[in-house]
Amino acid sequence: MRTSTQTAFRLPTDLLGRLKRNAREKNLSLNAYVTEILQRETAVPFPKLPPEEEDDPLQLFCCTGMPSRETIDADPKLAHLLRV
Repeated sequence: MRTSTQTAFRLPTDLLGRLKRNAREKNLSLNAYVTEILQRETAVPFPKLPPEEEDDPLQLFCCTGMPSRETIDADPKLAHLLRV
């Protein structure tokens, strides 16, 4: 479930005008447009795999570690993705 928090920012008048104009051009509310920009700019990048490891789902855990057998057994979707 996504939650939202209301907040306020002080922005230069010309920047706010550009944001509103761009939001209108994309048929988005100002809030949706600014949220889209902030999410894109703060996204955590997915780790790049060497070409030879791209097809190995176990290599997806190279940065975080392999989940435990109990975790895999408790999650059929994860087991399917890992092909175990």
